[in-house]
Amino acid sequence: MTGRTGRPDMIRTTRKLLSLLAVFGAALVVAGCASTPPEQDPVFLRLNDLDARLTKVERILGNQSLVELAQQLESLQGEVRSLRGDLEQLQHSSEAGRSQQRDLYTDLDKRIQALEGATGGAAAPSGAAPTAGAAATDQGYYKTAFDLLKAGQYDKAITAFQQFLAAFPDSALADNAQYWLGEAYYVNKDFESALKSFRSVVDRWPNSRKLPDAILKIGFCNYELKRWAPAREALLQVTRNHADSPAAKLAAERLDRMDKEGR
Repeated sequence: MTGRTGRPDMIRTTRKLLSLLAVFGAALVVAGCASTPPEQDPVFLRLNDLDARLTKVERILGNQSLVELAQQLESLQGEVRSLRGDLEQLQHSSEAGRSQQRDLYTDLDKRIQALEGATGGAAAPSGAAPTAGAAATDQGYYKTAFDLLKAGQYDKAITAFQQFLAAFPDSALADNAQYWLGEAYYVNKDFESALKSFRSVVDRWPNSRKLPDAILKIGFCNYELKRWAPAREALLQVTRNHADSPAAKLAAERLDRMDKEGR
């Protein structure tokens, strides 16, 4: 603030000096340099140069507020650019997250249908909407029951899987149907019925690819029923006998949880 208020005083002082110099220069011209044209006189040339420079300084000082405003504007523009970049990054991250969820769901749906052999049309079991032109095949019934399960209609899925197992007890999909029947019970928190269904998979289909998952869920059901010893036994069986399966990782995590809980 002191520098700014001092600038006009300095300019006024300089102006006074220039006026004195002009008077002094004029006296010199009158006294002994009248023969030299003013445009060639060194004193007048110097005075003109100083006056031009002083005018330039005044103009710069007068525009000082514009300079500061331009600097502030540039700073604000930089902040806006930064905020816009952050916003674009957040939007990109959000969209990427939604896209990843869609991809995962689509992939899971395709893998489940492929693994479970859920292909072709189906006649609907009781409680499900019939499919136009569907053939009454085990795959058709199975797909209808499994679609109910995916849709979260667990009670209808239970009925559909029960009807499938009654109609097609020797189907190649019977072990899968028995397992998913247990899952439907489990989601409904009917852990006793779920436990029976998972045990059926182990007892009736010892070579089923659903075996590690069924044993894992036996451990989970016993855990929910607070039967700690059978739960631990089943989970340890998964980690020992099916160490390379995805179920083994889940079993290890539940065992670690039980250790921390003192079960």
